[in-house]
Amino acid sequence: MHLVQRVAAVVLTLGLSAGLVGCGFHLKGTNTQSTPLVYTKLQLVLPENTEDLEKKLSVYLTATGVQLSNANDAYVLRVLNYKPIRHELNGKLVETLLRLSVTFQIEDKQGNPITEPRTLTASRSYQYDVATVNTDDQQYKYLSQILIDDIAQQMSRQIAANRLPKAQHISSQPVVQ
Repeated sequence: MHLVQRVAAVVLTLGLSAGLVGCGFHLKGTNTQSTPLVYTKLQLVLPENTEDLEKKLSVYLTATGVQLSNANDAYVLRVLNYKPIRHELNGKLVETLLRLSVTFQIEDKQGNPITEPRTLTASRSYQYDVATVNTDDQQYKYLSQILIDDIAQQMSRQIAANRLPKAQHISSQPVVQ
C-alpha cells in the first residue's frame, strides 16, 4: 500500500507539472526581451565625473537587453542632475549620511523629451569613533560605490519595466472655445 501512495504522488506531481507547462505558465525572468521595444537602443549622456555611474549603467542596461549605441535611431538616456551629498553629524561618534540623487529622462535624437524627468535617491549612513580608528575614507569610498550601484540598478529596472511617465508635449495649437 505504501508503494501505491508513492507512485500516486509521483504521477500527481508529474501531471500537475505538465498541466502548468501546457497552460503557458512561465517563471518570471525567463523572457529574453523584457525591455520595451522603443528603448532597445540607448545612448548614454552623463555629466562630467560620473564615470562610475556610466560603467554600472552600461552593465545593467545591457543585461536587460538594451544595446548601447550612438546610431541615429537610438534614444538618449540623459542624466540631467547628479548630486552626491555628504552630511556629518558630530558627537561622541561621528555619523555620516551619504545621499545620491540622480535626475534623468529619455529623449529622442533631436533632444525632445520622451519621458518626464525622474529623480531617484539612494542613501546610506555609517558611524565611527575618531578616537579609536580612522576608517572614514574607506567607508566613504565603499558606500559611495554602493550608492552608485543602487541608483544604476533602479534606473535599469525602471527603463526595463517601462515605468517612466511619458512626456507631456506642449501643444502649439490654439485652444478653440
